[in-house]
Parts: sequence; C-alpha cells; structure tokens
Amino acid sequence: MKLMGKTALVTGAARGIGRGCALELARAGADVAINDRNADEHLASLADEIHSLGRKSLVVAGDVFDHDTCGRLVDQVVAAWGAIDILVSNPALSRRNAFLDTPRDEFDRTLRGTLSSGFSMSQHAARRMVARGRGGAIVFISSVHARMPYADSAAYNAAKAGLNHMARTIAAELAADRIHVNVIEPGWIDTPGERRTFGDDVVQRSGAALPWGRLGTPADIGKAAAFLASDDADYITGATLVVDGGFLLRDALPARHRPAESLRLVPKRDESDA
Repeated sequence: MKLMGKTALVTGAARGIGRGCALELARAGADVAINDRNADEHLASLADEIHSLGRKSLVVAGDVFDHDTCGRLVDQVVAAWGAIDILVSNPALSRRNAFLDTPRDEFDRTLRGTLSSGFSMSQHAARRMVARGRGGAIVFISSVHARMPYADSAAYNAAKAGLNHMARTIAAELAADRIHVNVIEPGWIDTPGERRTFGDDVVQRSGAALPWGRLGTPADIGKAAAFLASDDADYITGATLVVDGGFLLRDALPARHRPAESLRLVPKRDESDA
C-alpha cells in the first residue's frame, strides 16, 4: 500500500489503459478520482471496483480537450479531498490516415486531444501541488509511437513525441518543488479500442508476434504508473519508461526467434486508443 493517504486523478479512465491505471493506484492505497467525457456506466462500474478495494472514488466527468474544463476537474478533486497528489494524464486521440490524405483539421484535433490536453491537465494540477508545497507526481501516458515513425499515424506520432519532450521540460521546471514528472510509453496493449480497430481475432493471435509472447494489459501500465507515483520513484523525474514487452526490440531479435507474423497490420477502422 505504497500510496496510502494519497489522492489521485486519472483522465480517460472509463476503459483501457486509464481504467487499468485507476485500479492499480487504488490497489496501492490511493483514493482515485476518475474522469472521462461522460459519466456513463463504465465510470460507474469503475467507481464500484475502486470502492470494493477499500478506497474512495470520485467521478469527475468532463472533456479534457477543453482547457477550462481541466481546471474545473482539478478544482472538484481538491474541493472533495483537499488536495491532489497524483495526476495520471491519459487523454489521446488517434486517427489512422496516410499523410497525404490527412485533413488539416484532423491533424489539429489530434494534437489538441493528445498534447494540448496533457498540457492543460498537468498545468492545473501542478499549480495546486506547488501551492500546497508538499510535492506530487505527474505521469503522462505516451506511446512507443513517440519514437517510432509508424505509417499512417503522422499526427498521433507527432503528438506523442511532443508530449514526451513537454514532460521533460515540465520536470525540469518543477524539480525544485519536488514534483516528479515522468512518462510511460506503452507498446501494444489489449484494450477495447484496439479490438475495435483490428478485430478480436487479430488481437488474440498477435501477442505471439511480440518478443514477450503476449500483448500488454492495462494492468501492466497501471503498475508502472503506481510505481512512478510512489516514494520508490523518489529519485526519478524527467524519465521515460517503456512498457512494451519488447515491441521496440522485435526487429533486433535473432533470426531464429523472429515471429513469422508481421505487426504491420491494417486496421478495419481508423480509430485507436493505443
């Protein structure tokens, strides 16, 4: 229970990676405020799961693509619990299109949804942490796409790369306030969005094409977030933690260990939350 007595806010928490982060923070002892665009049954069931772990939960619905809404969400958490110790910033928008066919407004919306929303949430949360004077932890959920020029994802790749560099800059500015700022880069994670994008059959068989022999789970990312938010990570800030089961290593494997199946997959839909 390394996060006992801490309060956390997780954005994009209704499904997938955000949900995994919220649950693992709760398992580590934190009380967790959970956000998504709408207060639907997914957030309600997550709140019930957190309560079943013996922790408090608070549903704070709202669109984190909007700067002022981000401030309102942070204010709600502080009003309810007196402080915010941990932010896991997990908003993202991905539209898979060839570079030559990507509309400019889609590019702008992807950057707003992935990069600008991370800026807004972290700025509002950090202001509260600085004013309180007791440090804190900010964890950004990025992607291996930040370093990997994956085709048909120019906007998403750019947004995640920008998020990484922004996080390092924020870490430098907030170090004196003892606010840890770090990044997690998930690889291919088995989420509802990936199953919508590629289909259940592809997702189920593609884990074998990874060096670790399986796709990641939201809990894998949540455990990394709980570590980076804990005192065990006291000497870590401005870091990027890759949690990908060797996704980035797959082309470096000895020939005898390389899987036959390619990971260059064509989505059946153009949307993903990886």
